[in-house]
Amino acid sequence: MSTSVSETSNHPWTAIAAESGMPATTALEAWVQNHLDRHQQSLDHLLAEKGPHTPENTLRAYDDAIAELAATGSQVGLLNSVHPDKAVRDTAQDQAQKISQAAVDLSLNQKVYQALSEVCVDETDPAGRHYLDRTLLQYRLAGVDRDEPTRARLKELQDKATLLSLTFSRNVQEGGNTVTIEDPIELEGLPPDFLESHQPGNDGKITLTTDFPDFLPVMTFARSHELRLRMFLAYNTRAYPQNKQILLDLLAIRKEIAQLLGFSNWADLATADQMMESSSNMQAFLDELDLASKAGAEKEYAMLLDFSKQEQIDSASRAYWLEQYRRSAFDFDSQSVRPYFPYDRVEQGVLSTAARLFQVEFRPAPNAETWHPNVVTYDVYDRGDHIGRFYLDMHPREGKDKWFSAHSLIPGISSHPQGRQIPEAALICNFPGGPSAKKTGDPGLMQHSDVVTFFHEFGHLMHALLGGHQNWAGISGIATEGDFVEVPSQMLEEFFRDHRLLATFAHHYETNEPIPAELVAKMNRAGAFGRADSIRTQLFYTTCSLKTHTEDPATLDLDQLFESLYTRFLPYKWIPGNRMYAAFTHLVGYSSNYYTYLYDKVIALDFFSQFEKTNLLDDPNAMKYRRTVLDAGGSMPGKDIVQRFLGRSQSTDAFTDWIGEEFQPAAAIYD
Repeated sequence: MSTSVSETSNHPWTAIAAESGMPATTALEAWVQNHLDRHQQSLDHLLAEKGPHTPENTLRAYDDAIAELAATGSQVGLLNSVHPDKAVRDTAQDQAQKISQAAVDLSLNQKVYQALSEVCVDETDPAGRHYLDRTLLQYRLAGVDRDEPTRARLKELQDKATLLSLTFSRNVQEGGNTVTIEDPIELEGLPPDFLESHQPGNDGKITLTTDFPDFLPVMTFARSHELRLRMFLAYNTRAYPQNKQILLDLLAIRKEIAQLLGFSNWADLATADQMMESSSNMQAFLDELDLASKAGAEKEYAMLLDFSKQEQIDSASRAYWLEQYRRSAFDFDSQSVRPYFPYDRVEQGVLSTAARLFQVEFRPAPNAETWHPNVVTYDVYDRGDHIGRFYLDMHPREGKDKWFSAHSLIPGISSHPQGRQIPEAALICNFPGGPSAKKTGDPGLMQHSDVVTFFHEFGHLMHALLGGHQNWAGISGIATEGDFVEVPSQMLEEFFRDHRLLATFAHHYETNEPIPAELVAKMNRAGAFGRADSIRTQLFYTTCSLKTHTEDPATLDLDQLFESLYTRFLPYKWIPGNRMYAAFTHLVGYSSNYYTYLYDKVIALDFFSQFEKTNLLDDPNAMKYRRTVLDAGGSMPGKDIVQRFLGRSQSTDAFTDWIGEEFQPAAAIYD
């Protein structure tokens, strides 16, 4: 392990570029094999130890193996999502399966488990003890203590599940649809810059994609219900029908894994090592939020219905009528803020905000090797000390993952016999703007929800980098329980509401005037409307995730389940042909545990309630939050992190106030 990013950055994209005489796919395969060999060498070293097992001779060797596996898997997974060459993406998917098989082998390795179980925890610090305890629990949850036939079957099932998950995600990634416009009148209501960048082709037709820079404006602003409906169905039929059977097969495999391990269903297995602890606790939590949001959501819908003069609003018109109502009731047109959010200014604004809050410095690294020319790289410094590197791949392109996500690429290790390892991470997003847009003079104006998303993903990035300085790779960065990972991202979202903060970077792209405080106040007031509705939407997604993993896959009717749950939680008319489950990639990632967004929202709002709202950028609580929450990484249980920052367990009080904020007098709204 070396002491700087430039020395540790042995990335697959670098290896591909360096092997000029070798096909890129072969270079990638060789890179993966080299790192898997290093992973195995660490395990061999661990198993060769004949003396008493100690943290340094056993847990360190195990952690070295984990560090290799984590970095190899995450970087190959990144290439699977973003590399411009489809052949490389295909090879990356194959290699990701190979890496996953190595991880399954390790999780079922009884000799490694036995060696770790013999380590004396009294010989390490509290973080090391937490790491060891959590590792042994995860071994047991993987089935390491089962008999040989059961372990063999578990390995077979896990390998199949990995392949199905990768295929599901790839089908979504490469399965975007298009919508053809023959009459430009259908685009009435859309912003001028959108119209300017969507000119008719040689055949006189305009083609829209289901990528977010097209999808979101159409669903929000297009007056044509017919266009919104076509876009809605195009978006919600990506990867259908191929992913329907893949999902059912994956659910059946997960059910069998859970039952082999002694659990009645996958959701109980998936929560056994989480803060939530069980699916029954999850259901109780969801019931609590169901009750807390129901009355507010009913009131919101009644107001929308009365305003729209419609008998019923359908799913394709939800965003449109919310936008129209906000314009009327709050004198706020969300297009009015877009000129203040050109992409380049937003990027620099988010970086400047994070740098000031957490007292770090971001320096461009223009000579860094990347997987695409449009990727921007920054190094992170803390009081002159080089502490990390991150990559921004922020705009859509053909074959790239269409979602928004943060990826930990290399786990940091602060203390190691061979030297310090610096953490690296990346953001993969699909915002407007970027180099291709600049060629046409498009400033990449963002909707306010885009900017919130940027803040959200950057919260993940800060967690990965600032928390990436532990003694052990396995607890470095975003290595908390899965139902704590969304806390830092959702906490940082709330900073977007501060007009003082926004005025530091949100300047009109033509006049350079800062965004007016009164416009931000209107935006906040309008944004508060629909919160209960948004919670109901999350309850729909969360309950779908739970039910798909508790019901019998052999008799599960996905279409019936999703429609019935939609009509239970939301008042909007269900649109036949909506197959959103086929592109709901969180079903393969979070599996049954999508509840983490709601659970972590409660914690994030409780955290944010501790900040001084009139002094966000210079509030001392920002550094307290960094030191106790972000810097902790996965070095302690999530509940302990909450206790350290709040001085108590989390409360739903701030969450309840947040939902009800829209119905308070205007003067009570934080602006």
